[in-house]
Amino acid sequence: MAAREPRLSPRGLAPLLAGLAMFGPFSIDAIFPAFPAMGASLGADKLAMQQTISVYLVAYALMSLVHGPMSDAFGRRRVILGGLVVFIAASVGCALADDLANMLAFRALQGLSAGVGLIVGRAVIRDVLQGDDAQRLMSQVSMIFGIAPAIAPVIGGWILGWGHWHDIFWFLVAFAVLLLAATWMWLPETHPPHNRIAPLPRRLLRDYVAIFTNGRFQRLAAAGALNFSALFLYIASAPAFVLDLLKLDERSFAWFFGPMIGGMMLGAFTSGRMAGRVTPAVQVNLGFACCGMAALGNVAYSLLVAEPTVPWAVLPATLNAFGVSLVFPVLTLAILDMYPRQRGSASSLQAFTSLSLNAVVAGVLSPLVSGSMLALAVAAAVFTLAGWLVWRLERHRIKQLPAGHCEPGSPDPAEHV
Repeated sequence: MAAREPRLSPRGLAPLLAGLAMFGPFSIDAIFPAFPAMGASLGADKLAMQQTISVYLVAYALMSLVHGPMSDAFGRRRVILGGLVVFIAASVGCALADDLANMLAFRALQGLSAGVGLIVGRAVIRDVLQGDDAQRLMSQVSMIFGIAPAIAPVIGGWILGWGHWHDIFWFLVAFAVLLLAATWMWLPETHPPHNRIAPLPRRLLRDYVAIFTNGRFQRLAAAGALNFSALFLYIASAPAFVLDLLKLDERSFAWFFGPMIGGMMLGAFTSGRMAGRVTPAVQVNLGFACCGMAALGNVAYSLLVAEPTVPWAVLPATLNAFGVSLVFPVLTLAILDMYPRQRGSASSLQAFTSLSLNAVVAGVLSPLVSGSMLALAVAAAVFTLAGWLVWRLERHRIKQLPAGHCEPGSPDPAEHV
């Protein structure tokens, strides 16, 4: 007798896919409160500890190129399950690490596996739903997923108060084991064998070249990546921002992440309500307008206030997160719609674009600007402006197309962005 195929309604998919997307951010944010303790235990200074984020993100970015094509070839469910097994093993290694070299090695292994839920999960959404329904589910997943960066450092701080920094990684092990069980029991296979693409390296390379050289893909991916980087700069700089600039303690990360993620969840909820009510282009414009106001308010506050305090210092990040959540689902679905038979590959390449930029932000830019409120605000504003300019370029390009014309690999521009 054949094994029973797991079945879950689209409504039930939202919390499961959000949980699968969560273990990536948890791996970054949960250890922020433990940075001083980890550094003392591993014999590493602040710059060296920053590399525990950078090496994770570099590995995450490189492997993001593989997760999607693997799911196109072998199915979504099998790839997610395999990634969770690797993540569990890597987290055990981090928990047992007693020097910086071992920690960095296992953090890299975490990064190689942590993106599977987020990247393949996007393809799952587009496999089962279309149009406004897909945007609603994407927004629901984003709204639930948005809890992760808010609660991860809070949980990390609590665990640190009760025990040792190693226990944070044991928590990640337990969380991933629960996700593995839930995926095994409830996640259906949404990419049937007759739609799969043979995993041939030459074909994969050809597909990637075709996607990456598509001008529309470049503009949509760059607009989303640059816009999110304004927010990610603060996430990567959270230890310095909370502990040094705001002068709070290790259990006070909720002052930063709580309002920011509140804005992200409200933006995701608003995006779901907007689906079918306003055009995607109007929604993206509203999102960038919110991000722009947040950037201006952030710079103004940094210029006018010598000693930043909560909650005023974190309110711009809240508005920025709201705007990002309006922009993200529209741009992501537009990219996935460009390649209906290669959604995994398109999702991977979009993730790689964003993660590569995030790795530079965390490893290079954040250490340079995280010691100053003004430097952080100006750098974030530059990212927001750059993302908006690329978005305007995309809109100008679509307006220049003849009526009824589409770029290769692109849906009707009037229906999307």
